[in-house]
Amino acid sequence: MVIDVELEPLSIEGNLFTKPIFMAGPCSAESEEQLLCTAVSLAEMGIKIFRAGIWKPRTRPNAFEGVGSVGLQWLQTVKKETGLLIATEVANVKHVYEALKYGIDIIWIGARTSANPFAVQDIADSLRGVNIPVMVKNPINPDVDLWIGAIERINNAGIKRMAAIHRGFSSYDKTLYRNIPQWQVPIELRRRIPEMPIITDPSHICGNREFLYDISQKAMDLNFDGLIIETHCNPDKALSDAAQQVTPDGLKAIIDKLILRDPEVNEELMLTMAALRDEIDKLDDRIINLLEERMHVSERIGNYKKENNITILQTKRWDDMLKNRLRLGTRKGLSEEFMIKLFRSIHQESINHQTSVMNKE
Repeated sequence: MVIDVELEPLSIEGNLFTKPIFMAGPCSAESEEQLLCTAVSLAEMGIKIFRAGIWKPRTRPNAFEGVGSVGLQWLQTVKKETGLLIATEVANVKHVYEALKYGIDIIWIGARTSANPFAVQDIADSLRGVNIPVMVKNPINPDVDLWIGAIERINNAGIKRMAAIHRGFSSYDKTLYRNIPQWQVPIELRRRIPEMPIITDPSHICGNREFLYDISQKAMDLNFDGLIIETHCNPDKALSDAAQQVTPDGLKAIIDKLILRDPEVNEELMLTMAALRDEIDKLDDRIINLLEERMHVSERIGNYKKENNITILQTKRWDDMLKNRLRLGTRKGLSEEFMIKLFRSIHQESINHQTSVMNKE
């Protein structure tokens, strides 16, 4: 279902943001000197939007939680000295009023806040009658409806210049990334709100500057609209999230290396893709038929367990099977992350079928 959201092109004072949009600046404002040092270099590179965290919601207490409103004065100085647009995160109504008072050009709502409909509604109410671009990060959990709900609340308050920020999702599993990208979630958002610009935040996905380029290129390959990358004049000395920040030169190296794809498909390519997509459709049909057969076998196993009063979950069997499938899948060129998700889903569906059989009167 396509969601009815009323949007206008992203712009400031009539100047449209050209694609790809690049936003850069430190995770946290630490001093006026730090902001200016970073901003001057970014402006020389052609970056137009400078980001910096003023209030930092940290997972645990006693971490650096931002400098507070004094940092907004420093951002004003950055804008005056460099001409950069300035952007920061807001998490409550007080933050909104402070940001507006100091002339912040763009605000964004963070992942922890977007997961709380009450907090988002309070922010939306405080923005009524205000003409400012607002960006909404995905909630920390991979819930596209919750993300869309936050967007709708802000949009219903009269904000028409909006963007979504994809920053990855928390997971209890240990993975390569700080927050797993789960690209299918922003892809579903794009399907349901086709006109919504999507800006990827590789810094929070990766948690490590080593992987920033790969995630950035993936976002460009998916035809997303831009990147927000944490950039610090001396990242190793940063007071928050040092490992995921790059220097301005590091950011330039990433941007210069990016390959921008053509979103348009000509007739010849379309015909070739149509043939390949037809092959995929046929393969998908086979996969679905095989899954149907597999569930029939699971139901037979469920009947056997019922007759012999055996529990559904056999932990050792499940552990052995998963390890075996992982070995086989990785030999076939499939990622371990994909294989785990796939067989966890298959296993859960199998449990559902066996549960239905075993509890049937």
